[in-house]
Amino acid sequence: MKIPEKHKKENERLKLLDSYSILDTLPEIDYDNLTAIASEICNTPISLVSLIDSKRQWFKSHHGLDVSETPKEYAFCAHAINDTNDVFIIQDARKDTRFNDNPLVTGEPHVIFYAGVPLIGSDNLPLGTLCVIDNKPKLLSQSQVIALKALANQVMNLLELRKTKTQLEQALKDVEQINRELESFAYIAAHDLRSPLNNISSLAKLFLDSYGAKLDEEAQKLISLISYSSDKLKKLVEGLLEYSKSNTILKEDKVEVNLKKLKSDIEGLFNFENNCVITLKSTLDSIFTNRTAIEQILINLVSNSIKYNNKLITKIEIEITEEDFKYIISVKDNGPGISKENQDKVFQIFKTLENEDKFGQRGNGIGLATVKKIVEVLGGTIYIESDLGTGAKFIFTLEKMLLVDSKNR
Repeated sequence: MKIPEKHKKENERLKLLDSYSILDTLPEIDYDNLTAIASEICNTPISLVSLIDSKRQWFKSHHGLDVSETPKEYAFCAHAINDTNDVFIIQDARKDTRFNDNPLVTGEPHVIFYAGVPLIGSDNLPLGTLCVIDNKPKLLSQSQVIALKALANQVMNLLELRKTKTQLEQALKDVEQINRELESFAYIAAHDLRSPLNNISSLAKLFLDSYGAKLDEEAQKLISLISYSSDKLKKLVEGLLEYSKSNTILKEDKVEVNLKKLKSDIEGLFNFENNCVITLKSTLDSIFTNRTAIEQILINLVSNSIKYNNKLITKIEIEITEEDFKYIISVKDNGPGISKENQDKVFQIFKTLENEDKFGQRGNGIGLATVKKIVEVLGGTIYIESDLGTGAKFIFTLEKMLLVDSKNR
């Protein structure tokens, strides 16, 4: 018996094989189908997808054979991978000095006939073979050889698809990890900035109140600018905190939310000194959803409608309907409206359309981005219906979950 020689690029070959993360995986029907077809076409009792690592040949699929691996020194396939230009065929192993005393020939499974097509990866490096085996001498026709090569190509296609899928899954995990780290950084940075900003703003106002009369007009303007800039930056920081906390919000359980109570709570936040009328239109008494999420969404949308409204009285209508698997919720106002070309832009973080709102404050472009993030992570969508001069209607959906009687849980 002749021990198979190592491939001339064995280290590179083993590294490539390892990149597929295929060794010692569970059986898969797609590979088993190909070995079954190979046996049928070549009229052999055994067909294998054999992968050669440093010490063994391992079978991803073993049609007609009970074992899942054999030592590399006995492997016909370990010889076959050293000739990637052709099909490796042994018509009668008993008459071949390389194999006549091989334990796989003299004992089970009595390999007499062997035909193996190398499975070729990148840089012409072989991973193993698709092979067929019989326990008696045999010849393959030209059409059988062509079919065996075609099936080997399909095995490689499966391996490449698996590798691509694994790489995509890893890339997704990496992106998710980066996003978690960025959100954590944003939360920590914003949280740590909020306290000193409060101090700067408070001290500037205290200094102006206590010593303003002793300062000239230019100095008063500078102190006022410090206070204004601190307040503006504080709002930006608070917006970042809300944005970074939005994923935490989504972890909360869904509960029954009474709609009259929800409307009352929102009115309590905005009616005072805002000259605002909020109405609720719904045939539902309650919805079953994430309470913090729905409150966060509506507070942002109502606040936005108030800040950018150009009427003496701000009118806001909240409408809630349901379909089989979702709630459809809208917030409609009587403001100036949003042009078609700007309707996607308002959901982009840090994007603002107006220099200032009606209170003279400049927005930070985080509120609506937070709304969109919450809605989409909850499996919903959000969009705007509006024309300039006709007000704006924000429409979003939330996944519907039916209340379950606790007795039946």
